[in-house]
Amino acid sequence: MSKSMTLNVRVSGSLSDFVSANIGDAGAYENVSEYVRDLIRRDKERVESERLALLKAELTAAFAVPESEYLPLDADAIFARNARN
Repeated sequence: MSKSMTLNVRVSGSLSDFVSANIGDAGAYENVSEYVRDLIRRDKERVESERLALLKAELTAAFAVPESEYLPLDADAIFARNARN
């Protein structure tokens, strides 16, 4: 597991007001750290979801190619192709 990281972030004005509205008795989070951790988790999930969507699109396009366009390859051909890259 990775070590923990301490972040120092300064926000002011409307950003500070927005954060304040989301913590404490009036908000969904008990403190700023909890709020920031949740934001990071959500962003991580968003990035992973975007990557999965790209992979699905690539696979969908690959499987849409007619089988008649497939090229037979043996292990030697694959090793030779990978050695060039």
